[in-house]
Amino acid sequence: MATSTEAMVTVLEPATEEVLAELPQAGAAATDEAVARAKAAFPSWGALAPGDRARLLSRIADALEARHEELARLEARNVGKAISGARGEIGGVIATFRYFAGAPERLLGATIPVAGGVDMTFREPLGVVGLIVPWNFPLAIACWKVAPALAAGNTIVLKPAELTPLTAVELERIALDAGLPPGVLNVVVGPGRVVGERLVEHPGVAKIAFTGSTEVGRRIGELAARSIKRVTLELGGKSASIVFADADLEAAAAAAPSAVFDNAGQDCCARSRILVERPAYDRFLELLEPAVMSFRVGDPLDEATAMGPLVSAAQREKVASYVDDESRVAIRGEAPADGPGFWYPATVLAPVSNDERVAREEIFGPVAAVIPFEDEADAIRIANDTIYGLSGSIWTQNGARALRVARALDTGTLSVNSNTSVRVSTPFGGFKQSGIGRELGPYALEHYTELKNVFVSTA
Repeated sequence: MATSTEAMVTVLEPATEEVLAELPQAGAAATDEAVARAKAAFPSWGALAPGDRARLLSRIADALEARHEELARLEARNVGKAISGARGEIGGVIATFRYFAGAPERLLGATIPVAGGVDMTFREPLGVVGLIVPWNFPLAIACWKVAPALAAGNTIVLKPAELTPLTAVELERIALDAGLPPGVLNVVVGPGRVVGERLVEHPGVAKIAFTGSTEVGRRIGELAARSIKRVTLELGGKSASIVFADADLEAAAAAAPSAVFDNAGQDCCARSRILVERPAYDRFLELLEPAVMSFRVGDPLDEATAMGPLVSAAQREKVASYVDDESRVAIRGEAPADGPGFWYPATVLAPVSNDERVAREEIFGPVAAVIPFEDEADAIRIANDTIYGLSGSIWTQNGARALRVARALDTGTLSVNSNTSVRVSTPFGGFKQSGIGRELGPYALEHYTELKNVFVSTA
């Protein structure tokens, strides 16, 4: 891990507000040193036989699996997420490395029929890539980038969020212990305005992959444009769950709380706009209330907990600012009221118009807005009336309608009669200001390689 002795990063446990760890804070100089190490390691790593890279990624997966519970508990404590969710995320991390361990030997080129010779294409690694990841799913999102970047033959400088850097630091240690050569993966903990911007501006970094807010994504895009640096951006969302009157309302209402309140709503895929067709509106709210009230909020390490605290006091203050009119609160769950911890209850506002602030801005907390709609055309209009287009769900028992609506939505990742957004083997990413490019699946590899064309004359 790249460090500096100038200052320390203090990491708090959101459920207790106690210091969980202190790490040396890196600055611009330490970032430059990390880039230099990655650049020095690139020639040999990029030239390593694909089978050898594949075996190393498999060994990292094995090492992560051996520490599954330890990493899950560390993630739960650092972020404040329920231990059940943290276990699932670490399982996803292991699956991500196993999936991309199969990629080095499948980065195929093509031969193209041309006159006078043979034309071939090759997928070449980019070089040093800078990965900037958020605090809400620290290790999972880091590995969505690390695994394909390594599989394609790149070396890495990884900047985790200052609030939640602990599992990224452990990932570097685990990878080195598993045999990854020094300099191939370098973790730098420091402020985004210093470390992140230095990575974006550094002439030795070939690409930036960023997950975070749309506001910061715009800044990264502007800085990267100065050197025509490759960029992929996975940004904000204000996803809609569209519930038609013919849907299985019991199933839709039962699934709705986890779609919004998992990870305390700190999820860019959160279906925080719940659009309900008017004939089903009253019945849906009746069914939703017990589902919300049974969504247990408490100690992240308690096996019965469904939702922990927010990540910080500042995040809690931001979320609370969206619920300034108590008359709009249709359902409010329970949360610890005494003692330490950045708690906030699961909250449902209804009815809401799509032109209100709570329906337009990404709250990033456990607040849902229920919006009535008139018919299919109205549902599509409301769902698309946003700057975002990341994720969403369609609840209906009419298969033709489900497909019509899915094709009409300006959204990158959709589910029908389900709230799942992420699978290791399928593309993940958004339309509009939700980002550029795709994570996961074979599509991710395209963003970590350059396509080279070679013509060989046979004349």
